[in-house]
Amino acid sequence: MDLRTVLLAMTTTTGPGTARERRGDAGVHEAAAEDSVRVGVSRRERYVSEYAELSRHIQASGLLGRCYAYYWFKIIGMIAAFVMIWVVFALLGNSWFQLVLAAVLAVVLAQFGFLGHDAAHHQIFASHRWNEWTARVVSGLFTGLSYGWWLTKHNRHHANPNKEGADPDLAPGVFAFTPAAAQSRRGVARRLARWQGYFFFPLLLLEGLALHVSSIQTITRREPLKHRWCEAAFIVSRLGGYVTVLLVALPPGKAAAFLGVQMGLFGLLLGGAFAPNHTGMPIVAHNEKIDFLRRQVLMSRNIRGGWPTSFALGGLNYQIEHHLFPSMPRPNMRRAQPIVRDFCSSHRVTYTETSLLSAYRIVVRYLNQVGLGASDPFRCPLATKYRT
Repeated sequence: MDLRTVLLAMTTTTGPGTARERRGDAGVHEAAAEDSVRVGVSRRERYVSEYAELSRHIQASGLLGRCYAYYWFKIIGMIAAFVMIWVVFALLGNSWFQLVLAAVLAVVLAQFGFLGHDAAHHQIFASHRWNEWTARVVSGLFTGLSYGWWLTKHNRHHANPNKEGADPDLAPGVFAFTPAAAQSRRGVARRLARWQGYFFFPLLLLEGLALHVSSIQTITRREPLKHRWCEAAFIVSRLGGYVTVLLVALPPGKAAAFLGVQMGLFGLLLGGAFAPNHTGMPIVAHNEKIDFLRRQVLMSRNIRGGWPTSFALGGLNYQIEHHLFPSMPRPNMRRAQPIVRDFCSSHRVTYTETSLLSAYRIVVRYLNQVGLGASDPFRCPLATKYRT
């Protein structure tokens, strides 16, 4: 049995439902298999058997089963909070206290964003269709974001985290995440890159706006997009209705302030949740091949902090477990962590975990090192050893 067959077989045992219903996660594992089909048989089988062994431990623990009570409580609770915010908004009227409500709304919308993430990874329901439409509705109607845009980008990231030329999160943009990206800049952009780490968190205040712009661009392009008109209706209704309500209920200055507080904090919360996961972890060159287990563990970082951190980061503080088992429900990742950590220790695979503040310091320092032209900062020291 070749590597592709083994990995695809493993994806069919990651929870209830058919293989067709889990094709989102299967796509990630299939991409991993395709990257590794050219390896030597003995090493390939050893690495596959390691991940298969870990997978058996996780399955035997029942950690890939659905957590319906948790998610229904979360969904109903967030919808109730969303409705209550607008009830209080109507009662407050023309008041600067509305800015407090704007901050609360940003927190609730960030939680909807995390729910959409979970549904897109098929963590909530056994049915692929239920997960897909939950993600589409939550993302479009509540947060005003395109599910189709997120899905394509995020699946590519999961298949090749921190791999140059393959992970879209490393693509050149406002920030240069690799030395090559920093060195390609010229003039003012090159000089600003030297201190880009210090601009990181202030610029996250614009992340919410950037996400909305990317979503609108996605639904207006000619590229194929499943349920384009449905997504367009959701996003236009959500964003158009939101702005209309603000302008009708508040003077222009207060409406702009409300929108600014909500959008800025929303971007900071979402960006602050995703930033510690991989930034500052080893970068894999485009021509390097690493087996699936190490590809996901070595390039990811967990964040300590218990349930408050899990709430703030939407469960992404268990990034290693999430990358190894993308369809694992969020509440089960805490229980899976000791199994994965002990397994990595016994197989001498570096398992990285730190505090949130330490992770943010690493992010800032790494971005500045890249901007200053450091030679291959955080280049994966084990890439050659584990190349397959």
